[in-house]
Amino acid sequence: MDIPTHDSTFPEATVISVNGVDLEVFEAGQENRGNPIVLCHGWPDIAYTWRFQIPELVAAGYHVIAPNQRGFGNSARPEEIIAYDIEHLTGDLAALLDHFGYQSAVFMGHDWGAFVVWSFTLLYPQRVDKIVALSLPYLARGDVPWLDFMEAVFGEDYYFVHFTKQPGVADAIFDENPARFLNNLYRKDEPLSPPKPGMAMIEIAQNSAPLGEPLLNERELAVYDSAFSRSGFTGGINWYRNLNRNWRLLADADPIIHQPALMIYGLRDAVARSESLSIFVPNVAELSCDSGHWVHQERHAESTSAIIDWLGQHPVK
Repeated sequence: MDIPTHDSTFPEATVISVNGVDLEVFEAGQENRGNPIVLCHGWPDIAYTWRFQIPELVAAGYHVIAPNQRGFGNSARPEEIIAYDIEHLTGDLAALLDHFGYQSAVFMGHDWGAFVVWSFTLLYPQRVDKIVALSLPYLARGDVPWLDFMEAVFGEDYYFVHFTKQPGVADAIFDENPARFLNNLYRKDEPLSPPKPGMAMIEIAQNSAPLGEPLLNERELAVYDSAFSRSGFTGGINWYRNLNRNWRLLADADPIIHQPALMIYGLRDAVARSESLSIFVPNVAELSCDSGHWVHQERHAESTSAIIDWLGQHPVK
């Protein structure tokens, strides 16, 4: 099959040099300059994840900036693991604002992208006007480094821990057949089932009979397959390998998010809802959709409408 590298309905890419790396950036709504929103994807994902939100945000008056973050798509993939720590990832976003001439912007992130947005707000609070987070709530720092805590609670086969303790093993398995891994991971209407022993992500990558229904159609899966066949998975996995380093880098940050924030959960998402979110994010509104992890894709009309309505109710001062 001739696999497209791009969906013709999605904005064209521009490669921008910022913070010592080249980032592939998808920009739309240039006519709305002065009202920026930066969209940050998670893992394993790309900026194409926002294909449903971008045209609606442009119609609502936003200048949309959606990068493939370092490690993904045609953006830079540095060799060093520490090149993917939170200092570098948030530094990319600050430099991206500088490139476009913005002092601050609205930031929206899903999954790992939400973690980057929460962290960017801690490290660069003056550069964030409002936050929209999907699937991943604010992660309180706690007294124990994150990976150490996860290993103690979930064991060494937990995929966050496995990525770090067995470098290269999962990467190679995912790289063998990106389309199968992504099609198995991007599912909807999956029945709830208890966790299985072993490394869950490897089991997903090798599963010949995944549960539920595919979330991506053939064209969409081809775009993802093309992107990860070029980039591989190691760059994105290196984000996980920096979690303990990130815990240290955030030690001196004010842990309270003061900006208005919207947190959107999927009711069938394996990622747990935060019961203490309002303690750390006092100006938060919380919303749940009948969805799995990929809420902005599975319930794109519902989630996008809610996002635009909430943004309209919280104008930038």
